Amino acid sequence: MIENKKEFMLGFGMMAGFLAVLWIMFMPIFHGHNGMEYLDNLYNSISKGSAYYIPKSKDEATTMLRKVVSTNFSMDDASQAGQIVIQLQKCGVQAVAEDKKVTVTDADLGAVLLASLDDADLMYNNDGPALVAKYGFDERQVMYNWYKAFKGAVKDLNKQEKFEETKVIGEVLGKSIETSYNYYKIVPKKIGTCWYIVVGSLLFYVIYTMWYGYAIMFMFEGWGMKFGH
Repeated sequence: MIENKKEFMLGFGMMAGFLAVLWIMFMPIFHGHNGMEYLDNLYNSISKGSAYYIPKSKDEATTMLRKVVSTNFSMDDASQAGQIVIQLQKCGVQAVAEDKKVTVTDADLGAVLLASLDDADLMYNNDGPALVAKYGFDERQVMYNWYKAFKGAVKDLNKQEKFEETKVIGEVLGKSIETSYNYYKIVPKKIGTCWYIVVGSLLFYVIYTMWYGYAIMFMFEGWGMKFGH
């Protein structure tokens, strides 16, 4: 039995309104996207707009110029090993591949890092075709090859106790190589250009959550159940 019909119907009406808004949110009415997709894309764009660390990474890489290293590492397969050899040779590095193992001899670490950061800059700015023209294979593959090679080189250089070098490689990887790959094809935005949408979405989230909570409370209390602590 419903103990308080007025309170129950208030909660029922609020729940119906909540579900109606939820249905609208999942309709593709925001430039072909639903509300969730639109906000997800927006926040990704804002995040990318504040994650451009490539100039700083280039400054760090410059400190490694004329730091000569020799290393070897393994790629995923022989094809990928051949690709990273092409990339390394493009920046003047002596590298050879045997199956999936790559051997690098007397490489200028700073020059290699700067070359990879030039590629990361193209990727960050969504200019994938420039990387395809440069190397002859997929732009995402180019950046993954750099990632895989540097990860392997870090392991080997740590064994050689070249910790200063591996620290810089790690920073370049985390701040620029991975970032440019993850944000590829996302258009960056500054929060100042869409702050009203950000504030509105956050307020909506708070109000919408409370709306659901009160709808549940009014329905159950109208039904005769009491909430306490």
